This record gives sequence, structure tokens and C-alpha cells, in this order.
Amino acid sequence: MRRISVIGLDGRPLPPEARELLAGAALVAGGRRHLRELGLEGGRSVALEGDLSGALERISAERGPVAVLASGDPGFFGIVRLLAGRFGREALRVLPAASSAARAFARASLPWDDALVVSAHGRDPRRAVNACRAHPKVAVLTSPGFGPAELARELAGWGRELFVAERLGEPDERCFSGGPEEVAGRRWREPNVVLSLREGRAVGAKGWASCGLGSPGRWALPEGEFEHRSGMISGPETRALALARLGPGPGDLVWDVGAGSGSVAIECARLGAAAAAVERDPESCGRIRRNAERHGVCVRVVEGEAPEALRGLPDPDAVFVGGSGGGLREILRLCAARARRCVVASLVGLERVVPAAELLEGCGLEVEAVMLQASRVKGVGRLHRLAPENPVFLVSGARP
Repeated sequence: MRRISVIGLDGRPLPPEARELLAGAALVAGGRRHLRELGLEGGRSVALEGDLSGALERISAERGPVAVLASGDPGFFGIVRLLAGRFGREALRVLPAASSAARAFARASLPWDDALVVSAHGRDPRRAVNACRAHPKVAVLTSPGFGPAELARELAGWGRELFVAERLGEPDERCFSGGPEEVAGRRWREPNVVLSLREGRAVGAKGWASCGLGSPGRWALPEGEFEHRSGMISGPETRALALARLGPGPGDLVWDVGAGSGSVAIECARLGAAAAAVERDPESCGRIRRNAERHGVCVRVVEGEAPEALRGLPDPDAVFVGGSGGGLREILRLCAARARRCVVASLVGLERVVPAAELLEGCGLEVEAVMLQASRVKGVGRLHRLAPENPVFLVSGARP
């Protein structure tokens, strides 16, 4: 017998089965708002609050049937995970309602099979923010300490439109659509869900997998896949090792400093990370934008000279330094102080390798320095020869 019934609520009348289970429950657990709205406050109820330990002990001690009330679909970022881990899934009977994400997309009149859904509730919201920076369509389950205004402030400058759905299913439900600046300047009531939408990409192409995060296919792409100024691009072999050290993925933010063609930033974005390409040359900035558009990814282009251009950016997980002008030491020192995971620098002059490694090591990073030299096989008449490329040094510093 499944003694714990988990009942989802979405503002609509309860179905007959749910009403019957509530009527027969020896104990009803739920948020105070849900208990109050259903008139179930009293001796046979327990509030779900705090760390939930008290409510879980009451449920564990109860020998009769138990009903647990939850918002929306309790199996979607909800209490089913906790209850199944504590009591076993064999003890549960789940009656879901519509999830808040599904209702928010319905209010926005958008399909959402290609959307990514992330939660900032009880978690570090930074990863949710980076997902919004990278993915064209994201639903964010907010938290009391990180709501629409806080999210909007983090997305300013990333080309996003926000749709806020607050108090879904309640008589005072309200929806609002606007830019980050508008959303950041308002006060919002809980609970709410925020949709982050890339301008012009809210309705994506028909796909085969939910959330739209498919395989990028090849990576460390050939130089011909990017528009670039002659020689001003990291070769595919260099990029392959750099990407292995950077480790970009969903929820990450990567800086590409002295980006040139933006090839590293674009490869990181193709692997699911948010990416910012910092480049001082206006013509190169235009190339980066065109390359990003060609590969269908979002890369924030910051036109300016490092290290000054880096100071207003959010902290990265990883940094690739491909060009530095004359400010390599200052750039590496700033990046080492702010990167959460690693810094990777591409250098062509041997004289810079040891000082760069010593600087990163002095910042508390574990350092590795490698020389890469690839040779292309080229035909010479009926024979073939090896045509060597110029060697490149990669200096990597990782947090212990």
C-alpha cells in the first residue's frame, strides 16, 4: 500500500481522487499557505518549513495514510525527491498538477520543449544566471533571496528579454514582459517564475530532445570555420588542449581575453557555457559577432582593452588569454584572482612562459606549461612531407 500521497496544487479545484485522499489522511503535511487555503490547519496537519526535519519525523511516526501538499508538479524540482529518498518510492503515490514552468510558458504563449529549466531555490544562483547568458530560452525557478530583480541585474547587457509570471493560479496572478532594466527596477511578489528569452530566438526550431542541449558535434574546429585576420586565430590543436583545461559546460562563464576571431569563446559556447569575448580591435569585434552568429551561439562581445575592460564583468569560472598587448602580467594577475577554476594563457614567445607560470603559481594556482607543435601532411608531387606549424606554449593554472 502506498501510504504517502503527494498532491500537487496549481490553483485549480482538486480532482476527486485528491479530495478523497485528503479526507482519509491521518496526517496532512504542506506549506502554511496551502494548509490555510484548504482549511486543513489543526491537529492532523504539520507545516513544511525550515529544514523539514520536524515534518519528516511526524510523517515517519504516523502509521496511517499521509497526504503531502506541494506546488505544481512535486516531481519537478519538488519534494518527491526528498520523500523517495527518505521513505522509498514504493511508499509514494504522486498526483501532479501543472508545473510552474509549464504555466509560465503557457502565459507567454511559447512552446517549451526546447527550453532549459534551472532552479535558484536553495542553490547558488550564479549557475542559473550563466545558463540564462548562454541558452536562448530558460525558465528560472527563483528563491526569496534571488528573484526577478536580482536575476535581471545580472543579465543586463546580454541581450535578453524577461517574462515574469508571479503568483500563478492565484486571484492576483500577474505577468510582465520587459528588458532587464525594467524588471530590475520593480518589486515582485512571491512565488514567481522568470523566463529568460534571447531576442529573436524565443521560438526555436523543432528539435528531438527537450531543453535543446544537443551534442555540438565536432569541437576544436578547423580554422576555416571562423572568419579571422591572417594568423590571428588559435589553431585547432591549441584550442583542443585549451578547451580540455578550461572544461566549459552548462552553468559556467568563460572569458576569452584578446579574443581575436572569438574561436575559443565560440567553442566554449557550443559546449554550453556562457562566454564573454574581450577584444580591443573594433574590426575583430565585428568578426566575433559574425562568427558567433554563424555557429548559432550567444557570445557577449566586450570592446575594450584588458585589464580595464575586465573589471566590470561578472566573475568567470575559467579564463583563456589569447592576446594581451603589453599588459600580460596585469591581465594574468587579475584573472587569477577572479577565476573560480582556472586560467589558460596561449603564448608564442619563450621569454614569457616562465614569468607567466611563476606569476600564476604565486597566485596559488597549480601550474602546467606545455609546448605544442603540429605538422600538416602536405603533398609534394607523388610524395608527402610534414609542414610544421609555429610552436605555441600553453600555460595553465588551476585551483587546487
